[in-house]
Amino acid sequence: MEGQPAANAEIIQQASSRASPPSFVNLLKVHRELLVCSIRNTQCLIDNLIKNEYFSTEDAEIAAQYPTQADKVRKILDLVQSKGEEVAEYCIYVLQQVADAYYELHPWLEEIGFHPSEDICNKPVENTDPVSRYHQKLKDELGRDTKFIMSYAQKEDMLLEETYSANIMELINHTNEKLGNVNGLEDLFDDNVGLINEDGETVYVVGDAGIGKSMLLQKMQNLWSKDEFNVGAKFFFHFRCRMFSCFNQNDTICLKDLLFKYNCFPDQDPEEIFDFILKFPHTVLFTFDGFDEIHSDFDLNSVPEICLPNESMHPLALLVGLLSGKLLKGSRKVLTARTGTEVHRNIVRKKVYLRGFSSTNLQEYTKMFFKDTVCRTLVLNQLEANPNLSSLCSVPLFCWIIFKCYDHFHTALDSHEFPDYTVTLTDIFLLMTEVHLNRTQKTNLLKKNNRSQVETYRSKKETLFALSKIAHMGMEKSLFVFEQDEITASLSEQDLLLGFLRAVPNYGGCGDQSSYEFLHMTLQSFFTAFFLVTEEKVGAKELLKFFAECSTPDTTLSSCLPITWLKNHHPTGDDPFRNNEHFHFTNLFLCGLLSKARQKLLRHLVSPASIKKKRKVLLTYFFESMKSHLKGLSRARLKEYKQIQVMPNFVWMLRCIYETQSEKVGKGVAKGMRANYIKLTYCNAYSADCSAISFVMHHFQKRLALDLDNNNINDYGIKQLLPCFSKLAVLRVSVNQITDQAVRVLYEELSKYKIVTYLGLYNNQITDVGAKYVARLIEECPSLIYVKIGANKITTEGGKSLAYAIKRSTTMYEIGMWGNKVGDEGAKAFAEALWDHPTITNVSLAFNDITTEGGKYIAEAMKHNNTVNIFWLTKNDLDDEAAECFAEMVKVNKRLGHLWLIQNQITARGAQCLADALQDNTAIKEICLNGNRISQEEAKAFENEKRIICF
Repeated sequence: MEGQPAANAEIIQQASSRASPPSFVNLLKVHRELLVCSIRNTQCLIDNLIKNEYFSTEDAEIAAQYPTQADKVRKILDLVQSKGEEVAEYCIYVLQQVADAYYELHPWLEEIGFHPSEDICNKPVENTDPVSRYHQKLKDELGRDTKFIMSYAQKEDMLLEETYSANIMELINHTNEKLGNVNGLEDLFDDNVGLINEDGETVYVVGDAGIGKSMLLQKMQNLWSKDEFNVGAKFFFHFRCRMFSCFNQNDTICLKDLLFKYNCFPDQDPEEIFDFILKFPHTVLFTFDGFDEIHSDFDLNSVPEICLPNESMHPLALLVGLLSGKLLKGSRKVLTARTGTEVHRNIVRKKVYLRGFSSTNLQEYTKMFFKDTVCRTLVLNQLEANPNLSSLCSVPLFCWIIFKCYDHFHTALDSHEFPDYTVTLTDIFLLMTEVHLNRTQKTNLLKKNNRSQVETYRSKKETLFALSKIAHMGMEKSLFVFEQDEITASLSEQDLLLGFLRAVPNYGGCGDQSSYEFLHMTLQSFFTAFFLVTEEKVGAKELLKFFAECSTPDTTLSSCLPITWLKNHHPTGDDPFRNNEHFHFTNLFLCGLLSKARQKLLRHLVSPASIKKKRKVLLTYFFESMKSHLKGLSRARLKEYKQIQVMPNFVWMLRCIYETQSEKVGKGVAKGMRANYIKLTYCNAYSADCSAISFVMHHFQKRLALDLDNNNINDYGIKQLLPCFSKLAVLRVSVNQITDQAVRVLYEELSKYKIVTYLGLYNNQITDVGAKYVARLIEECPSLIYVKIGANKITTEGGKSLAYAIKRSTTMYEIGMWGNKVGDEGAKAFAEALWDHPTITNVSLAFNDITTEGGKYIAEAMKHNNTVNIFWLTKNDLDDEAAECFAEMVKVNKRLGHLWLIQNQITARGAQCLADALQDNTAIKEICLNGNRISQEEAKAFENEKRIICF
């Protein structure tokens, strides 16, 4: 009882403290040292205290006279405390409201449970923190700069929001194998998906020219400016890599100047902002667009091992330092480059592959581009009717060009149709050029423009020649940015209004003068080819120069040519940033412009004799170089085929041959292959390339095997292969973004000829609808004995259709269904198909959501099967009960050689049942149980039975 009064007094005291308001002055006193250490910006506090008349000018001057930041904070706290509770409360309120500047105090504010009074909440707080203001300025500038599409449009109001359409993005590893899809831009920085190197800091985005790399970065920047890209970045600095080619060899700058002078300059206190960036690099996000467009004699070996942030060095050294993490370690970077540009693996955190528009993406883009429903329907109908155009539209840049041309001809010429003939990329660029040339033509309000293409080109002949000369000069030096003097010396202001060139910031130190670039690298390539064709003085050596530039050690096309200078030409391959795609496009357009179909147009610009001579040189080159190239390719003799393995460079050659539209050359190449199994895996082939592949392959007289696995041919590519289907005995198109629409085409065509033996459709976008088409093909084509359709989107319904088709087939040899979702009902259907099947030998139902119930059906059916040798049931949900059923099956089935039960739910008890069953079966070679619920200690019990594999 003695302690009772004391306890009561404590309770009364606690109740009293809860009832009375807290002392803000005491809070500042108690936590004084924490505040002194954490408050880095005193000016923002002083500004707000003065604005609300809590501080006088004299108070501010007293605080400002102290030399160190800590002493300034101490004096401000002294002054605030001397002025009472209201001022102290407002001071804490400022710390709470200006969260960006006083972020280190967030935990403290939560700990003290600070809730300002209503009076204080009504007091204004202005964020004058330089870091916060710079953050807002970055957002404002990026928002303005990215509001309209900059990548392709010139002086056009094309809102990014209304025009941007996402395309397919895949996360891949260093060997370009797919790890998953990018479903949202935040996935680029989510370490749970696609991480290949935790020490790297750069997300490396690759894709072909025009596939949408720049647009992707612009979308990212735009979302960040609107606070809709939540990856924790306070600063966003964006650079185009080609700017680094504009600096002289001896130019040096420091990191602060690179960030502020060449991006966005702070309105106040740049030193304080830069200091913040150095202290907190994780708040910084960089994008570097077009690594392959850097052309420099800069020696990377001269980059110092340790880069100091305040040290001046060549801008390219700064870029390398940032990407490697030697500068601002912890900052995040997104780097883009064209496919084939190699960077050091140790800098890459994730690798992303842009694949372009799928059919769904294209429909979305068409909907955004053509707002008018009638016009949109016309466009989609014509694309559907012309596979050449559809396949070109899978590349966003070419899609934009095609749509702009359609829009122009629809409005200016009152024409509703694309050409119905075979359209090549050269045709599309000629159309685009025609559209641009007509931009400044005076039009009659009552009469549509009906000037022909020949008249349009002839009227602007001198402008075209000037543009082509500039393009060629830059291409020879791999330069994409031109000084103003170079441009204005050749082109008038009226010429610039045509929109082939656009102004870009000058980085070379020429004051306020603008530099210029072609609206896209491919357009510069087009005009370079135009120069080579129309310039009378260009001889054989110069005409074929860029073919030699594209030769690489593994695909040298010039070693056996009759042209002497090419034999001694060594491409400059020691440039670490070098990518040859712009040369490839130049060659492609050269072939297109020298095709017979283009002579009608070009004879009005250059003498027919010159064109004829150059065409002859080009075709001779093709015949000789392809003959040489084909001799050097890797070959293999298979059971029924002679296989040839081609390289990505070969696909470019096929593209060029297609642009010539020379059947003679196509036939010669087909004959020169001397193989009937053409392996084009990992060649970065797009749907439009299938036109080129068909152009050559349809000349084969015998049955053909075509392996296009791991490319990007999608549904449009399948349609482009139509000329080959009558000869295709083997078709492999796994990992190619193929959907049910393409599978329907495969069924309709392959079922006509009934010669297909092997169909590879693994890892595409096929659903139950597509599975039913494949099932019909199995039933109608007795020749089809191998089907690989795993890793698609097939469920029970599609699984049943395939199983019933296999049941009725008397020739089926192998079915691969790994990675679908057929479940137990699908497993039951496959079990019925396997029961006493006469031919099937290899079966995979791995990773298919099959439980013990489905496993029982399969085990029972396999008791009555005498053909299956290999059965994969990896990654399902089979337990010991299922293992017991399989053990009973093993006692009976003396044909099965390999049973894979890897990564299921089997324990040592189930393994023992299987081991015991092996006593009655000497035929089976292995039962794989890796990844089940069997410990290493338990696995020792099966050491004497080598056919039970637990680890």
